[in-house]
Amino acid sequence: MFSIFGAVVGYSIYRFPGAIAGYFLGSFIDQYNSKRRNTSGQRDIFRDLFDQQRGKTVNPADFEINLLSLASFVIKADGTVSQSELDFVRRYFVQAYGKERANATFKVFNDVIKKSDISAKGIASKIRTKTRYESRLQILHFLFSIANADGTVTTSEVNMINQIAGYLSIQSADFHSIKAMFFKNPDRAYEILEIDKTATVAEIKKAYRTMAKKYHPDKLIEMDEAYKKGAEQKFREVQESYESLQKERGF
Repeated sequence: MFSIFGAVVGYSIYRFPGAIAGYFLGSFIDQYNSKRRNTSGQRDIFRDLFDQQRGKTVNPADFEINLLSLASFVIKADGTVSQSELDFVRRYFVQAYGKERANATFKVFNDVIKKSDISAKGIASKIRTKTRYESRLQILHFLFSIANADGTVTTSEVNMINQIAGYLSIQSADFHSIKAMFFKNPDRAYEILEIDKTATVAEIKKAYRTMAKKYHPDKLIEMDEAYKKGAEQKFREVQESYESLQKERGF
């Protein structure tokens, strides 16, 4: 745009030599503006996670540190620090943000975690005000995945995640639905679909449609790959639960 404008102005003053000079000067401005647009317009997980509906601009590093802080509360919940849980978190961050960025986040986190005033409630409250509900469900699934990384989700870990879910304003039914995905029990399919065992076939079908819509990966289409996989896993759990009830009820 500026290249054409510069050429026109240059021609009007210095004819063809001016047109050439104006064109190159305008091209330089166009390239500069293009770089600025590309830099400011880059999409990453945080532009999806942080409330787009309000048009807020936030510092991505804040979310990374806050998410890692919540992870640390879950890791320490049972009184022991499991290496498998630590490894899971590191792999997750590297996959989601890249090795360099993940390492930088862990480095900053080491300083943040030393602060005495850090609290799960404060961190979760900050995240709650800047994220959509669907994203907070994915965070909850991430926290359960951490607890399950060593093969066992303990009662203390469940209690900690339940507290965080409350701070994130996650509905109780959604908490128990995601929790059920990490435990094997006879009522698992019903719990995942958020219905009672006495539910009718019509109620089961309705619940499936509701849950499939809630956990469909398209809800998080612009999120990074690690988050997409988490969403896809929840969606599969919903589908498998429905298919299990289809066989059980014969419909």
